[in-house]
Amino acid sequence: MQKRAIQSVLAVLLVAGMATSGALAQQSGGNAEAARGKTSMCIGCHGIPGYRTAYPEVYQVPKIAGQQPAYIVNALKAYQSGQRSHPSMRGIAAGLTEQDMADLAAYYGGGGQQ
Repeated sequence: MQKRAIQSVLAVLLVAGMATSGALAQQSGGNAEAARGKTSMCIGCHGIPGYRTAYPEVYQVPKIAGQQPAYIVNALKAYQSGQRSHPSMRGIAAGLTEQDMADLAAYYGGGGQQ
């Protein structure tokens, strides 16, 4: 009986988490539909399951689909400012506007393709 109760609680938490993720994507001020035309810069690395970069060192490329929108925006801003140092990501983030970041966060935060 206890196992069944735990499973029920986990199911409720999973549904609540999915609903929260969608709400956060909407709150980011981004437009997931507008991001569809902006994802080409992401797909080359984040769209390949298990991909590892070879420059400047071997680095496991994370999956970004389903990531919290605020995390995506904060990470992109950190690359843009130089707080994060991966050269490819710094180059990509340098060309993004605040709206681009919000749009990408809404897209990937809502479970986008990568």
